[in-house]
Amino acid sequence: EELRRNGRAGSASFGEREFWVATERQKAFKTIFAESEFDHDLPIIEEAVRTHEEVMDMMLRGWLIHLGPVTTEMLAELLHLQSHLLTAALTRLESSGMIMRGQFSGEESEWCDRRLLSRIHRLTLESLRQKIQPVTQNEYMRWLTRWQHLAPGTQVSGERGLLEVLRQLQGFEMPANAWERQVLARRVRDYDPGKLDRLCLTGAIGWGRLSPHPATLAMPKAEEAPQGVDLNAISMAQSSGAGERRDLFAVDGGRRVTPTSVSPITFFVREDSDWMGQQRHFSLDMEMRSLTSNARAVRQYLQDRGASFFTDIVRATNLLKSEVESALWELVAAGLVTADGFDNLRSLIDPKRRSGQAAAQRPRHAAGRWALLSPELVHDRERCMESFCWMLLRRYGVVFRELLSRETVVPRWRELLPAFRRLEDRGEIRGGRFVLGFSGEQFALPHAVESLRAIRDDAAKGEMIQISSVDPLNLSGAVGSGERIAAVSGRMVTLIDGIARAHEGAMAQGRLRAP
Repeated sequence: EELRRNGRAGSASFGEREFWVATERQKAFKTIFAESEFDHDLPIIEEAVRTHEEVMDMMLRGWLIHLGPVTTEMLAELLHLQSHLLTAALTRLESSGMIMRGQFSGEESEWCDRRLLSRIHRLTLESLRQKIQPVTQNEYMRWLTRWQHLAPGTQVSGERGLLEVLRQLQGFEMPANAWERQVLARRVRDYDPGKLDRLCLTGAIGWGRLSPHPATLAMPKAEEAPQGVDLNAISMAQSSGAGERRDLFAVDGGRRVTPTSVSPITFFVREDSDWMGQQRHFSLDMEMRSLTSNARAVRQYLQDRGASFFTDIVRATNLLKSEVESALWELVAAGLVTADGFDNLRSLIDPKRRSGQAAAQRPRHAAGRWALLSPELVHDRERCMESFCWMLLRRYGVVFRELLSRETVVPRWRELLPAFRRLEDRGEIRGGRFVLGFSGEQFALPHAVESLRAIRDDAAKGEMIQISSVDPLNLSGAVGSGERIAAVSGRMVTLIDGIARAHEGAMAQGRLRAP
């Protein structure tokens, strides 16, 4: 009423609607609502001449800045205008980049001012982060034993359960002889090696060494290094892996690959394998120099002929069966060869089987074919980094920098951080402070956050869980209290309410039998 008395605004009626109009917008208002009538004359103020489209765009921008996400039908009801006129104006504003269209608050298509939507998004993320109450490191470790199906009553069963476990653990390298007996059998109830073979033979999963063997890494001079080659990473790979130091010895002034049962391998789920698209840094010359002549002959045959059965390799290379076995095991240890089934690897690991002592139970050589391990390169780096992020999120539920201490094929945290932030911006994952005692950003799967909250209400009861020291859950020294326990195949670690303690006894060396 004060604005009306001062001549700053007036009331206009259009049909059954009444609008308040600023004096300096009366001509623009009449451009849209030509049949409207003001309740009293307003002072005449010079206005720029605008077309009907310009006035519609100006009016809608003003409304969208204040309304937030709104549908076309809501605007039509509010402004008493036909939907097709509004749709045309909104489309023009969208093409200019001033507003955005999407499903922001429901399943219907909505419109919103771009800057306002950015503010809403930022405030939403901040409010979500503030709602989260972080857990202690020991509580997080207790939760991880349930997340990774190690706690009593959380084990999975069957082929589907085994695939779920492998999807969680893919990309984590550990000694070849530890995977089934020390890791998978503790997560899968009544573990059956035949199910692992079927998953491999049907193409659902694959296996192999993905981190380059130190002997196949060329260490160029700093001034000769190609762009993008991380010399620090190469140096670390050459000096890491206590279990592999005995795999290396001098030959012709270089280093040589000698296969052992502790050579690291990993599994990968083929439909989620975009993370494998990162090119490994190795030199073809160094690769060939690090192999024996038999291994080079087998590698050349597989490169020329493709996937081949064991007997075909023996016949074509004119080598003894024992020589082909040693050559294949050497190529597996170097990260150059894989096979259709996992039983191919068992036949090389088991010394009794190789000597023929276990022929009554299983054949000496598996039926699957051998082939070169050559992951398909993915040139979209963002896609690769996001695939790494999803792999880590499935494994740990909550991801932060300290968890990467035992990862051998994962990029550095600073490379993953932009991808994690993109996933959070898209609303696919959550960011915030989930675990106490760590600096830097943390990211989590939404359903992991919900289940993590429940662990605070579940009081510690002295639960003891024994795992292998090579298990991904041996995070001693990085997460939780206690000193670091080295990852050595056969050594045991006891988790007491999430706190790691070294176990004095060695792990039982029982063997698994395939059906």
